[in-house]
Amino acid sequence: MKIILNNRFEEIEATELTVNELINYKNFSFRMLVTKVNGQLVKKVERDNILVRDGDTVEVLHLISGG
Repeated sequence: MKIILNNRFEEIEATELTVNELINYKNFSFRMLVTKVNGQLVKKVERDNILVRDGDTVEVLHLISGG
């Protein structure tokens, strides 16, 4: 499938993945992540239920705090 991940075109050898599967596939290891699929916020508890499909736009953002 072809998706846009963090503003970059990605081709993944799968027809669909859950958001958590995509996070693991791309080795995002930071503890605090914000995820969106097609502009819609995906809560952490929903990541195993929301599917990423061909043509989707996905954002995986690291939350960093400090000052």
